Amino acid sequence: MAPGVVRLPYLDCGGFAVSNENRDITTTILGLRPVLPAIDHELSMRFYTDVGFKAEILADGLAEIHLGNYSFLLQRYYVKEWADNSVIHLRVSDVRCWWDHIAKLDLPGRYGVKARPPQNEEWAVVVGITDPSGVLWRIFQAA
Repeated sequence: MAPGVVRLPYLDCGGFAVSNENRDITTTILGLRPVLPAIDHELSMRFYTDVGFKAEILADGLAEIHLGNYSFLLQRYYVKEWADNSVIHLRVSDVRCWWDHIAKLDLPGRYGVKARPPQNEEWAVVVGITDPSGVLWRIFQAA
């Protein structure tokens, strides 16, 4: 068995157990989305849509925020310690293009967020920006 492959003795498919001897459980995954807090859900959704994300309302206080094929859940729930310790890494092919986009939007002026221009780090060129709840986004281009 390949490293990191999880095999279960059976997989419950629609209420009946089926043999899982040759089934790689990872082939059943359809998505993996982090959940981010929002102290002000409407303000956070405006912030993300201004950046270029698309918001899909799932329920009151819960939205799936899409950027191309990638997404996360934004919920109307906030714990300062959680938000202040949340970091999302977004790997891009052109970090300077992203910085130019962010700078043009004047997000710090409009939303009171922090933004840090591209910095050379040992492993990547990294832009930093927080969302209105304090979640840190590190947008990077690998070195």
